Amino acid sequence: MATPIDKPRRRRAPSQVREEILRAAEAEYSRYGFSGATTAAIAARANTTETQIFRYFSSKAELFREAIQRPLDRHLQGFMSDSLTDTEAPLETRAVSYIAELQDFIVEHQRMFLSLIMAETGKAGDVAGMAGVDALHDYFARGAEVVRDRTCGADKLPPELMVRISFASLLGCVLFKDWLYPEGMADDEQLRAATTRFVMDGIYSDPV
Repeated sequence: MATPIDKPRRRRAPSQVREEILRAAEAEYSRYGFSGATTAAIAARANTTETQIFRYFSSKAELFREAIQRPLDRHLQGFMSDSLTDTEAPLETRAVSYIAELQDFIVEHQRMFLSLIMAETGKAGDVAGMAGVDALHDYFARGAEVVRDRTCGADKLPPELMVRISFASLLGCVLFKDWLYPEGMADDEQLRAATTRFVMDGIYSDPV
């Protein structure tokens, strides 16, 4: 009887190995957070070894930055560049549209946001968590300027504070929807409308 010949394992290009490590890291960090995820589990998911991981990334923290923080930073920068292109529409109409788009954005990238929140609650000193997403600082600055332009500086509360509260409200309502709202309380459309109205009432309330 002829002995079967084992097929040689397909060699992956370095760029492919690195990309598969990043995908595996994103999945593990999103599920377990920075502290709970292990490089051993990431290596197993990527069909590689921990030694191979550290050939591409100097530390677990650098892998976190490359798999979670920097991709989310790019996504958020792209979101800000693409949104609110209709500058001719009334300000309130644009604001409602922007809030709806932001909710969609958070839903699309909720695993990354959750991973960053988990990193914030149990992070080591070399992991910045949400503070490591530079685009968030740009987002807050841009939002504060929009509020300041509308109120001509006569604000009940500092715009820098209000835009952060509004963002945190949206983030919490999206990420913790199943926990916050019992089944049957409201459908998705009603929840989105209520969240939008809450943010609008906060940011666009009449100045003093």
